[in-house]
Amino acid sequence: MTTHKAANAVGDIATVAPARTPIMSFASYGEAERAVEYLATHDFPVDRVAIVGVDVRMVEQIVGRTNYGTAALHGAGSGALTGVLFGWIFGLLTWIHPLIAGLTLAVYGLVFGAIVGALIGLGMYALRRGRRDFESVQVWQPERHELVVDPEVANEARALLTQRGSGGV
Repeated sequence: MTTHKAANAVGDIATVAPARTPIMSFASYGEAERAVEYLATHDFPVDRVAIVGVDVRMVEQIVGRTNYGTAALHGAGSGALTGVLFGWIFGLLTWIHPLIAGLTLAVYGLVFGAIVGALIGLGMYALRRGRRDFESVQVWQPERHELVVDPEVANEARALLTQRGSGGV
């Protein structure tokens, strides 16, 4: 029997727990999730179940080019948001007319933050010297999802899912 170490509630002493048993494989996470929901509706101890992504790959989708204009725009946006928050908070700390002071300082913070953020964005883009002139989004995509359970309840889970007529692969 394969084992793995798992920390107990205190976290200082490692105990040996049996490895979980794969009982079914699914093409999508949604299918695996529906199988767990089915087990839960039949009073199965779902705290003994895990959904494991198998054969995971990282996909980086390119969403656009970066140039001095987009670098300044992104920097101005993040700087403006930071400036508004700081200005509003400092304005609320005043004794006389905190709402008016908060709004006034928020507007000043927005303008100042946008200017400083745009300058920082431009500077950071210039320091890259043409490397990575694109924007992207990274996503982790598993090839399939396996439903794994503790060995003591594997037969019960398998029987319930077979009874369901689950769409496992």
